[in-house]
Amino acid sequence: MEEKDLIRQLIQLAFAEDIGEGDHTTLCSIPAEVEGSSKLLIKEEGVLAGVEVAREVFHQFDPLLRMEQFLPDGAEVKPGDVAFIVRGKVQSILQTERLVLNIMQRMSGIATITRSYVKLLAGTRARVLDTRKTTPGMRMLEKQAVKIGGGVNHRIGLFDMILLKDNHVDFAGGIEQAIRGAQSYLHEHERPLKIEIEVRSLEELERVLQLGGVDRIMLDNFTPGKTREAVELVKGRVELESSGGITFETIRSYAEAGVDYISVGALTHSVKSLDMSLKAI
Repeated sequence: MEEKDLIRQLIQLAFAEDIGEGDHTTLCSIPAEVEGSSKLLIKEEGVLAGVEVAREVFHQFDPLLRMEQFLPDGAEVKPGDVAFIVRGKVQSILQTERLVLNIMQRMSGIATITRSYVKLLAGTRARVLDTRKTTPGMRMLEKQAVKIGGGVNHRIGLFDMILLKDNHVDFAGGIEQAIRGAQSYLHEHERPLKIEIEVRSLEELERVLQLGGVDRIMLDNFTPGKTREAVELVKGRVELESSGGITFETIRSYAEAGVDYISVGALTHSVKSLDMSLKAI
């Protein structure tokens, strides 16, 4: 399914969840014909994300709502900034308010933390990757926010890359069986997917290099020192990704070891939303 279709479905599900049979508070207090406007007010420093999704939310609920945009996705914002003004029927503005804020606050939080990690990697070859540790149903939006913050999307789901992790290797009977099985599967089904395999030691890394047939190797829970040894062993033959317990304090040391990618689950699984509000004008 296309990304745009998934986002549309998410928005419709969110409307059903929040509005249900009707927003009785708005319907009883605001006449249907009354028009007005609200501004998206930033209340905390960070990176703005979700403006274009907010536009889609307004359009899906009421195509007559009009959005005047002042700041783009990816802009660094501060308290007092106004991202946009939305104008139209007040009933429509009030019924879309919470969904727009929920989406934009979370996306902006993800973009903000991603930007901070990206800045730590400046001057190195490493790029920061997200993971599948996302909020169920919101993955497309959260991965979009990572890109807005300057990060790189790893695989979107289980369908767009082969990633042989430790459990796959163990259940398959070993590294060779896992790699050969992946190669046979892709050949049989004529799928041009990349193959990545996770290794837990330098010995496993050497075994993968002997076998070949993979596009990227994930170094799982390696120390920065062991990572440097791995980079020397690989000598640029395949892409290398560091993963496992990497923090804001340690990510620079992994980047300086020479890996191509560093995956950070914290970009999406424990993010703090950015404070903002949709205020009536």
